Amino acid sequence: MAGSGRRPEHRGPPELFYDEAEARKYTQNSRVVEIQSQMSERAVELLGLPEDRPCLLLDVGCGSGLSGDYISDEGHYWIGMDISPAMLDVAMEREVEGDLLLADVGHGIPFRPGMFDGCISISAVQWLCNADKKSHSPPKRLYRFFSTLYTALARGSRAVLQLYPENSEQLELITAQAMRAGFTGGMVVDYPNSTKAKKFFLCLFVGASGTLPKGLGTECADGEETHQAKFTNERTRFRNTKGKSVKKSRDWILEKKERRRRQGKEVRADTKYTGRKRRPRF
Repeated sequence: MAGSGRRPEHRGPPELFYDEAEARKYTQNSRVVEIQSQMSERAVELLGLPEDRPCLLLDVGCGSGLSGDYISDEGHYWIGMDISPAMLDVAMEREVEGDLLLADVGHGIPFRPGMFDGCISISAVQWLCNADKKSHSPPKRLYRFFSTLYTALARGSRAVLQLYPENSEQLELITAQAMRAGFTGGMVVDYPNSTKAKKFFLCLFVGASGTLPKGLGTECADGEETHQAKFTNERTRFRNTKGKSVKKSRDWILEKKERRRRQGKEVRADTKYTGRKRRPRF
């Protein structure tokens, strides 16, 4: 969000607000990059994608490609849509791996039926709640977006849209238009009792309804993250330079199982044998 008291969507249409100067400032802000990366990781996690093959994802409001970078790092392909020419220019300068489309998602998603294995959107959908022109009707634009998105997604896939709702009425409007378009699902709220860490993810299912994943931080009594030092006997060589656990290590397996639990999938309980190498057999 912008540092000033006014919300970005109240300061002008997105194609004008995100001009060349704002697009570069946004992309070069290390704090913004970090937050975008974290929210992109969470959104992709909530998609519950298969782990045995790469997927094709749609990134709605892709901006300069920060969220697309995470998708590429995870081994997936993506197409990004954005209404800001300046943002897409920066994305092209950065040589992002995804394909880019200049478009207003309020006019609909212009792709063939069942094309995408999933969709993410970071901090974009709330812009559709603003009427920047006399011809704009937020309910109609939202319905047009959701109905065409539903068509473009494969059956059994998900759309995860992170947003900053202005109030409960706006949240209800967005959710109602999504359900009207045929989606099932609902809102996943991470850290609901934390003012700074609280994040909203609209998790939508195409076709058969699935189990809505649990929000992070909901297991704590006060809703806040627990900040405790973690001690381990493992050497630091089991973590790579980005701080991630090395593949197939015990930490990597435990993190993967926890990630699948948050996606609402059935996972075997952890034991002392989890991640232990099997003895060679004759």
